[in-house]
Amino acid sequence: MLLTLVFLFVIGYMAIALEHPIKVDKTASALLLGMLMWVYYALNCDSILPGVNPEGLAAYVAEAGLSDQPLHTQCLQYLLNVDIIEHMGDITQTLFFLIGAMTIVELVDVHGGFTVITDKITTRNKRRLLWVICGVTFILSAVLDNLTTTIVMIMLLRKLISNQQERWLYAGMVVIAANTGGAWSPIGDVTTIMLWVKGNVTTGALISFVLLPSIVALLIPLLIITTKLTGTMNDEIKSAIPNAGITTPRERKVIFWLGICGLLFVPVFKAFTHMPPFVGILLSLGVLWVYTEIFYNRKKLEKSKEHRLTKVIQRIDMSTILFFLGILMAVAVLQSTGILSTAAQWLDVKVHNVYVINTLLGALSSIVDNVPLVAAAMGMYPVEPATAVGYAANFMVDGTFWEFLSYCAGVGGSILIIGSAAGVIAMGLEKISFGWYLQRFSLLALLGYLGGAAVYFIEAEYLKPFLM
Repeated sequence: MLLTLVFLFVIGYMAIALEHPIKVDKTASALLLGMLMWVYYALNCDSILPGVNPEGLAAYVAEAGLSDQPLHTQCLQYLLNVDIIEHMGDITQTLFFLIGAMTIVELVDVHGGFTVITDKITTRNKRRLLWVICGVTFILSAVLDNLTTTIVMIMLLRKLISNQQERWLYAGMVVIAANTGGAWSPIGDVTTIMLWVKGNVTTGALISFVLLPSIVALLIPLLIITTKLTGTMNDEIKSAIPNAGITTPRERKVIFWLGICGLLFVPVFKAFTHMPPFVGILLSLGVLWVYTEIFYNRKKLEKSKEHRLTKVIQRIDMSTILFFLGILMAVAVLQSTGILSTAAQWLDVKVHNVYVINTLLGALSSIVDNVPLVAAAMGMYPVEPATAVGYAANFMVDGTFWEFLSYCAGVGGSILIIGSAAGVIAMGLEKISFGWYLQRFSLLALLGYLGGAAVYFIEAEYLKPFLM
């Protein structure tokens, strides 16, 4: 029974990884995978549950008064009323957070808010421009999602650089900068959001111990690419402001800072109220919604020219949201059936080194999506109590395993252009070939990845013990 679930997951995972060759959208594969696995689990729950969670099943049967019911009925009711509800509670927290964050970003973008940043970039020196672009990308991706950050920066590069081959060098560094920038922020990448929302890491510890490795992972390839650029740009900067006739420069600044402050408010909100992050992001979205309603009520524009939130929310990528739903539901089955815990025990016995495990996971994330990798790792290892000692201490809140997982899953995706959302979007927008990136950036990204990993190892082994 369990082998069938593993087989289904592997087949579904291969379909996701081979999205482009088989010409089937990965969201369709993820949804089909997740739902099929839950259906199979439900049909065979009486053969799986008693061996995986006998205590929980017995307690539920006694409490629900199902002692006189057949075993399959007891197991099915436990699955429907306990298992799937608990997992959906965790999953929907992540999905609601993503929906709120993506809507805020779209709201800022459609009103030209990001021109507040892009208009400040005026240098024509090639080397200086590369450092400015990478610095802005690194910081933006810590607040926005990597996908949006990459889109904004690629669009900016099109205004600044007309030569495609030269622009590709900048775009390759944007991919690396976006991935390294998202790894150290609790809201910078989907994987860090997952770890933060579930309470595996806290904001302070993530920034304290993952920021420096992320900077190193960016600096190594950046310094090498800088040597390949000389001279100045001859192109004139082309300006293009979304909905320029609707918003004034002052209004664009207001919407930009409202959006950015709304996103930055969420970690502060969680720290003070201990409420789930999705509450904070939806609170910020509510404030922006009210502001834009008042904004358009005063403008008195034609309905077709308005970009109220009810219209903007249609722009968010629901395909991405459904992909996360499908893959997280599939991983939830592996967790409920004990498959992930068995895999964790095998790794503990055979490898027993959190640095090796995470480094391998990071390298693997350059080939397959890092969301299911991180979800699987979270399902394999429970968060240990603060009193844990020895090897188990690596899995406490802010433990070495979780911090290093955030770094590896985020930064490792830069090794291949297909390994991250930033890479895929740059590949699509700029038509960068897989081979071109492999030849010019993969080794540089790998060197940066390993360099940052070495920095984290030094921090965790020699610095962290004195600070804890």
